[in-house]
Amino acid sequence: MAVFAATLAILIAASAGHPLASGQQLRADRPFKSGVELISISATVLDAEGHLVTGLPREAFEVFEDGERQDVSQFTNERVPIGLGLLLDASDSMFGKRIRDAREAVHRFLFDLLDPSDEFFLFAFNHRPWPLTAWTRAQDEVQHALAATQPSGGTAIYDAILASLPMIAKRNRQRAAIVVVSDGADTASNANLREVRTALLRSDAFVYAIAIDSPERQAINTRVNADTLREITSETGGRTEVVRRTEELNDATSRIAEELNHQYVLGYSSTHPPDGRYHSIRVRAKGYRVSARRGYVRDAQD
Repeated sequence: MAVFAATLAILIAASAGHPLASGQQLRADRPFKSGVELISISATVLDAEGHLVTGLPREAFEVFEDGERQDVSQFTNERVPIGLGLLLDASDSMFGKRIRDAREAVHRFLFDLLDPSDEFFLFAFNHRPWPLTAWTRAQDEVQHALAATQPSGGTAIYDAILASLPMIAKRNRQRAAIVVVSDGADTASNANLREVRTALLRSDAFVYAIAIDSPERQAINTRVNADTLREITSETGGRTEVVRRTEELNDATSRIAEELNHQYVLGYSSTHPPDGRYHSIRVRAKGYRVSARRGYVRDAQD
């Protein structure tokens, strides 16, 4: 499977289109169109104080694949619509105030902080993941789904991420993101961490996690493992937010939305055919810190 779709509309499945002229500017209201060799990257740029940097031109960026500089042939610093999967922990440790605060923060994030051009779906997970909605922008549907979610059982974060990928593959928006909200360590997945990281190498989604790390009512071995979540999120260009109380969820989701609302999208044509091998990616902007995907795999059967 191709890792990055030419239309930015694919995570696991591949798509192909028609090449744009070299150096053509990418419009925020139009997906990339190219052959399967186009590699698309979303990037977040921060200054030394950790503030978001916006409005940089294409010339400010350098992209390297396997250490070799690439020609950035497509670029936009305008906001590109996003397809987002929200994965909500519904294990028994989320009972009571935690799930109520999480419902409120999720609803605010989706409808107040993201752009009306975006689309999203919701999954819940305990010892198994299950879909709460299909792709939607309907507030009533989301409110009903969240209200019906009652915590019970264990925590299967890895399985939830893997289960969300086929949904992401069907998105109609250019960029992709997954946001995981959880207060516990993975105690129930059939998949392991390595399988999740491998699957995400075949995706173009930023992955964010909000880890609720409160010791109240939890044994040490079931408390959320922020370090493990960071292993997942950092490789995709996303990150993990750690909060101590569920009242802090609104602030955490605000920071994530701010990043998603101010990303750059770059594209280059790789000289590598689909070979099933890992290829590293590095994005640089002089004087700034750039968060972007660190690498990808494009399967040979494509």
